[in-house]
Amino acid sequence: MGSKSSRISDLPKNEYLKKLSGTESVSENDPFWNQLLSFSFPAPTSSTELKLLEEATISVCKSLVENNPRTGNLGALIKVFLSRTKELKLSAECQNHIFIWQTHNALFIICCLLKVFICEMSEEELQLHFTYEEKSPGSYSSDSEDLLEELLCCLVQLITDIPLLDITYEISVEAISTMVVFLSCQLFHKEVLRQSISHKYLMQGPCLPFTSKLVKTLLYNFIRQEKPPPPGAHIFPQQSDGGGLLYGLASGVATGLWTVFTLGGVGSKATASPELSSPLANQSLLLLLVLANLTDAPEAPNPYRQAIMSFKNTQDSSPFPSSIPHAFQINFNSLYTALCEQQTSDQATLLLYTLLHQNSNVRTYMLARTDMENLVLPILEILYHVEERNSHHVYMALIILLILTEDDGFNRSIHEVILKNITWYSERVLTEISLGSLLILVVIRTIQYNMTRTRDKYLHTNCLAALANMSAQFRSLHQYAAQRIISLFSLLSKKHNKVLEQATQSLRGSLSSNDVPLPDYAQDLNVIEEVIRMMLEIINSCLTNSLHHNPNLVYALLYKRDLFEQFRTHPSFQDVMQNIDLVITFFSSRLLQAGAELSVERVLEIIKQGVVALPKDRLKKFPELKFKYVEEEQPEEFFIPYVWSLVYNSAVGLYWNPQDIQLFTMDSD
Repeated sequence: MGSKSSRISDLPKNEYLKKLSGTESVSENDPFWNQLLSFSFPAPTSSTELKLLEEATISVCKSLVENNPRTGNLGALIKVFLSRTKELKLSAECQNHIFIWQTHNALFIICCLLKVFICEMSEEELQLHFTYEEKSPGSYSSDSEDLLEELLCCLVQLITDIPLLDITYEISVEAISTMVVFLSCQLFHKEVLRQSISHKYLMQGPCLPFTSKLVKTLLYNFIRQEKPPPPGAHIFPQQSDGGGLLYGLASGVATGLWTVFTLGGVGSKATASPELSSPLANQSLLLLLVLANLTDAPEAPNPYRQAIMSFKNTQDSSPFPSSIPHAFQINFNSLYTALCEQQTSDQATLLLYTLLHQNSNVRTYMLARTDMENLVLPILEILYHVEERNSHHVYMALIILLILTEDDGFNRSIHEVILKNITWYSERVLTEISLGSLLILVVIRTIQYNMTRTRDKYLHTNCLAALANMSAQFRSLHQYAAQRIISLFSLLSKKHNKVLEQATQSLRGSLSSNDVPLPDYAQDLNVIEEVIRMMLEIINSCLTNSLHHNPNLVYALLYKRDLFEQFRTHPSFQDVMQNIDLVITFFSSRLLQAGAELSVERVLEIIKQGVVALPKDRLKKFPELKFKYVEEEQPEEFFIPYVWSLVYNSAVGLYWNPQDIQLFTMDSD
């Protein structure tokens, strides 16, 4: 192919690729491997570039699928890679650029080939390709070495043991990407995989002792957000011919190099989006989420989930219970900072949810922080921009709020944090507002959006549950937050009346025509009445527990007192309306005594005086509103497709043909 620049379309005719995929066996000691691995080109990152690469090499890959059972060349390539990794750590310490570069290239080719193999065949067939012996091409023996397990263990050790330097950055990313590819067989199954060869290798045998070390390394990669080194800075200067990097290797390492090629033209690569400014952090997080959501083996629970559930703060000196496997420690302050800064991505929000829900050490630490606004504000911003987010991201953000509001200390402290100039909240200028009032505003806005757009009952339920958990600790509600609570009730009231009218008309129509199917207005009415009752319970809880702290809510109640009239005698709401009716009646009487045309300031003054005068024993006590998040049965049916959709959309350097994907539909959120 020579040493000139070549088009990507020339790759299928590349002599080295043709030899690798051809009918001739190549020994692992053949000089051919040095020639094959001495190539360089700008690393493809965008889906367009990766699609071009895959289309250009698909014929080569399929030839290898067909011929490898007889040649064993895939196994030979893997053995070449495995032998090199034994010297990788020393090469990094000695700054052996050429050795690391060629080892990276070997892994890059393996990853590309594996992706095609996994898409084209079952895991059992794949395993056969990894267990052919060179002495007997095409034969298989149960005693032959299993290169698949050996390669997986090697990748785990590479990720955990190789120091992160400029010259090792790319091979670290490639090792993580290859592990993701190993597990990608899930993409090609509609059902969640509960048994898998790759899962077995990772959760049992030689890989198992590295569980905590791997999880810890992936977490620290996410925390540190290390950016890649400048292009070419970690190996050799870029040549001026515009054809990419071309290495003239001395000492006879290789004489026939792969031709350098560019993808989409020099300089055409799109700038990485902010959340992908660290490919290593991004790939590490995706792999961590994939590992955490592997299904439990019949004889053993998922060790990666166990590690995520049990790790502790580096400042925690208490011993780990002997019953906790795969335990380790990590710097919680650094983890908290990274989580706060990275919430723009689905995967970071999913990690936050996972840690809050499953790791009690992390949850306790976060709830004790005095700067919770750094974590809560990015979550609120996700919910505020609900139109721009996919439904899963919104759902995760909402569940995080629900988990946080299960804690009374959190519910009290958020009203003590005063924020200034929330620029992303555009409905109204908020020059000064408490974090608690802002949280209420955003959750109510989410409910209203859901009522008019998605109409997801589950979303409604979780929004209301978060408000209910907070309601007893509402403190000094901002006047706008108090108004929005009553406005939401007004909206629900109008909807209730509309559905009731439709149900009445439907009933009349059914008397004259029995042939036409009618909408189930009774069910709609039942749902809306459940939501109305919940809102009344939230208002009641605030009045019962913190009336003296919330004059603005009393003001809003009095301003819209007519709204509640129709619910006073309604059998579904009579009990919860008692306190609300009492408060409205009591304060209306005091305002009447004060005369007409009162200013807002004067009304608030009368309310504050009245709060002191209102006998507390006149307010009926109700059980405290407390809702706890409970994960649904078989959560893997939700989380595994979600995690793999994130991998599909967010992984750097990985591309799958959407027509091959079986796990989720490509047009879904």
